Amino acid sequence: MTEAAPNCIFCRIRDGGIPADFLYRDDHAYAIRDISPRAPVHILIIPAEHIPSVSELTDDQLPIMGTLTGIAKRVAVSEGIADTGYRLAVNIGPDAHMTAPHLHLHLIGGRELGAEG
Repeated sequence: MTEAAPNCIFCRIRDGGIPADFLYRDDHAYAIRDISPRAPVHILIIPAEHIPSVSELTDDQLPIMGTLTGIAKRVAVSEGIADTGYRLAVNIGPDAHMTAPHLHLHLIGGRELGAEG
């Protein structure tokens, strides 16, 4: 794991500097509820390693996307939305409204999302 990036909220959460209720946690990633949910279920799945965004993934880091997706599947089951459906989203850059420069996957569900969610 890389060192925490200065002022990275997700690194601070990972390291215990900001309290969080972890829905899932292992050596590779963790899941927490979004503080500004866009649906009844809105969970962030975050790699433990500080990776600024998908566009900065190295070839060696590509497997983390599979890890995050697998965690999302497990969390969707535990949240009771696996059968009705959910959305997985990754924001990359300011035009996509990426507000925290640390790769993370949004798991969104619990209602019909429509085309734009």
